[in-house]
Amino acid sequence: MKLLLINPNISPGITRRLAEAAEAAAAPDTHITPLTAKVGVEYISDRAEAQLAGAAVLDMLAEHASGHDAAIIAAFGDPGLWAARELFDIPVVGMAEAAMHTAAMVGERFSIVTFAPALGNWYRDCVRDTGLSSRLAAIRSLDTGFGSVDRVAEEKEAALADLCTRTAREDGADVVILAGAPLAGLAAHIRDRVAVPLIEQAAASVAQAETLARLGAAARPGPRPAKASSGLSAALMQRLGAVHA
Repeated sequence: MKLLLINPNISPGITRRLAEAAEAAAAPDTHITPLTAKVGVEYISDRAEAQLAGAAVLDMLAEHASGHDAAIIAAFGDPGLWAARELFDIPVVGMAEAAMHTAAMVGERFSIVTFAPALGNWYRDCVRDTGLSSRLAAIRSLDTGFGSVDRVAEEKEAALADLCTRTAREDGADVVILAGAPLAGLAAHIRDRVAVPLIEQAAASVAQAETLARLGAAARPGPRPAKASSGLSAALMQRLGAVHA
């Protein structure tokens, strides 16, 4: 099985982190193809940047989806997820959606723990769009700055572990999601310090993508009317049924 792992951020370091966490969770017969966005921002932190990232996701899928059994949008917040499902006939899994549905199968109320306060509103939108607002205990984030986003998991490991413990104790969360691509792989390092289960976002995405691929469960995009277009890649134009203006 081949899974396409799309990082809509432009940071290769984050892509490496995501790929390592994904490969650790993948079945022996699963091959991961990691991709890094060519345009966009270092890490997505609000709705405006998510809109830009969604367009990059569609472009990367149009160019690279062929030959893969499923694709993962590896940004917590799932930019472009529903649009991708309208266009592509392989399962497309969002990292946030996969983590939240997994958390909902583990406990009654989950919290989301992340590294930057700016992410909160976007993540709350994502919980609502996934239909799990009633299961959300809290969204907690660090309130201090950090150095390199590629190293925030290591730099803030102790503080993030403490935040997981606090949200379990103070918010009644019985499961915690470590959210945001720069935190991929962190759960394995702090699991023994937190009394409730931790959901590893990349691992949950891989498990969901593998399951959907094996089930043959994917959207079936319908025919699209031809429309004039400008500035789109050839691969995306073909997928959209667009023509040059």
